[in-house]
Amino acid sequence: MKELDTSGYSCPEPVIMTKKALKDSPEGLIVTVDNRASKENVTRYATALGYKVDTKEDGSNWKLTISK
Repeated sequence: MKELDTSGYSCPEPVIMTKKALKDSPEGLIVTVDNRASKENVTRYATALGYKVDTKEDGSNWKLTISK
């Protein structure tokens, strides 16, 4: 599964990056975010597209596994 690191970016950039990455990898993606707003917005976006999102806290970051 492709991985995308959006650490250091503030919204809406992580959502835009996720949107582009999902076009290349529609089967799923692992997205790393470093702030709560990005975690919530990327999760909301992926869920709206019909994806399942599993969230794991990884220190000060979150890993969002987005899958069908």
